[in-house]
Amino acid sequence: MDHTATPPPQILVESLLAFWADAGVDCLYQDEASDRIAAGLTLPPRHAEPSSAPAAGAAGVGAAKVQTDDAIVLARRLAAGAQDLTELAAAITAFEGCALRYAGAVRQAVFSRGLANAPVMIIGEGPGAEEDARGEPFVGRAGQLLDRMLAAAGLTDRVFITNTVFWRPPGNRTPTLEEQQACAPFVERAIELVSPRILLLLGAASAKAMLKREEGILAMRGRWFEWRSADESLELPAMPTLHPAFLLRQPAAKKKAWSDLVSLVQRLDRPERPH
Repeated sequence: MDHTATPPPQILVESLLAFWADAGVDCLYQDEASDRIAAGLTLPPRHAEPSSAPAAGAAGVGAAKVQTDDAIVLARRLAAGAQDLTELAAAITAFEGCALRYAGAVRQAVFSRGLANAPVMIIGEGPGAEEDARGEPFVGRAGQLLDRMLAAAGLTDRVFITNTVFWRPPGNRTPTLEEQQACAPFVERAIELVSPRILLLLGAASAKAMLKREEGILAMRGRWFEWRSADESLELPAMPTLHPAFLLRQPAAKKKAWSDLVSLVQRLDRPERPH
């Protein structure tokens, strides 16, 4: 057998795409490649003199920010009024400030499953088609893998599972920062009501939104960070790890995710220090 043979191009491309996804790359800026070295050899065009009137693009960005801010205010009010998880689920169902409610979801909001007073809260990215159909997070193939991993780690009855957004993004794309911000008050209220000891963040989209960091998931996974609520009244240890959907595509990475779970269980079961 020739061990020096070059793998087929399809395998090389799939491997490269998987590496980019694991590193946190979730979008392309251009449909076609461009020669940026050649472009850098030419002088940039001279800019026109600034005008006192705002550009149409700037006005659009400003309007979008106002809409997001209004949605956050509404979400905070609805979330604060929920006295338990049942009321919080009803508040999410009534919330109309997230565009995914109309753009991606087919059937319903997808809030949570698991123990209401769990010591570990797991926060993923967003629901997919099966979750949209059943109304619970992580019930598809990725969720089944997650359940097997939790069972192996002894965490089956010790977790509460939710997402950064509660409606399925179109085509299962990554939710935007604005969509996550609109739903964030509900996530924060869920943390207050469940009162977990540890947060487990699945994938780059969840880790970046919850921790407000820009590193890729490979740089963050397996490390401990401190999550803080918007008013900084709550603070919890949080560990990012690889999303189970990625593990389905790259089974070799399961070893890293398992190492993260072992670290989490060790911290969770560590004896409390005397005061």
